[in-house]
Amino acid sequence: MEQTKYIFSGHDSFQCRQLWLKKGFDYVQEGKNFNDEDAVVQLGVGKNMVSSIRFWLKAFNIIDNKEILTEFGIRLFDDENGYDPFLEDEASLWLLHYQLVKTGYSSIYSIIFNEFRKEKRLFNKETFVNYIRRIGESNSDLIFNENTVGKDFIVFINLYKNDSESMDVEESFSGILSEIELLKITGKGKDEQYCIENSERDNLPESIVLYAILDNLNFGNSIGLNSIEFDINGPGSIFALNRLGLMNKISDIVSDFKDITFSDQAGIKELQFKNKVEPYTILDQYYGK
Repeated sequence: MEQTKYIFSGHDSFQCRQLWLKKGFDYVQEGKNFNDEDAVVQLGVGKNMVSSIRFWLKAFNIIDNKEILTEFGIRLFDDENGYDPFLEDEASLWLLHYQLVKTGYSSIYSIIFNEFRKEKRLFNKETFVNYIRRIGESNSDLIFNENTVGKDFIVFINLYKNDSESMDVEESFSGILSEIELLKITGKGKDEQYCIENSERDNLPESIVLYAILDNLNFGNSIGLNSIEFDINGPGSIFALNRLGLMNKISDIVSDFKDITFSDQAGIKELQFKNKVEPYTILDQYYGK
């Protein structure tokens, strides 16, 4: 793996709220700029939140580094033709989760889903901070700051935490990815620990898994099951799928798409594509576009 450029923080300690991406998307689509004097008024949030919205738009691949809308952003959020501008389908949240990890703009998400959770079944802020400290010791590209990494971890938790017992009625404060229930919490208070376990993920549509496979430039026309399960940014890693869950998704994919087969010969298990379609055609089909 080539050395990665690590980015921690940038969100001003705000997790991405439910409506922020759509709000930010519309703002950019109207030709406005985050540095505009009236950005605070136009977006209806405090000054720190303006830079946080800009950060999350980049992290979720809705705008690029030049702050131009991406193809993904337009396909998801456009009012006229977007797949799901108001994120009413849970599949859209899985897509956003996929983009967040794969884009790698905010390093913590790629690190947690691709590496850290495979090493630590149960973890908390302290174990994560120590893990990053260790990476920093062997990688000069990582400027380690305990405070920054710790804040990043708290934002990560708040983004994914599904706190049904919470007394906080303010729905808009929960993180945008809380509904996909990737993060499990055990213990209370000081003993609180977190866990992202591989499971079947029945609530994850197979179309989203297929999109993630087609979108992965490292995958050719035949892809070994192990690669799908364990590779960096492969579906097994990003969606925390166990073997059974992955096989269920694959059998759904194979029964729905005639050009895709699964072969298991002499112990070599592979997903095979007769001809690969462009990833978005799968989403067009799923969202009925």
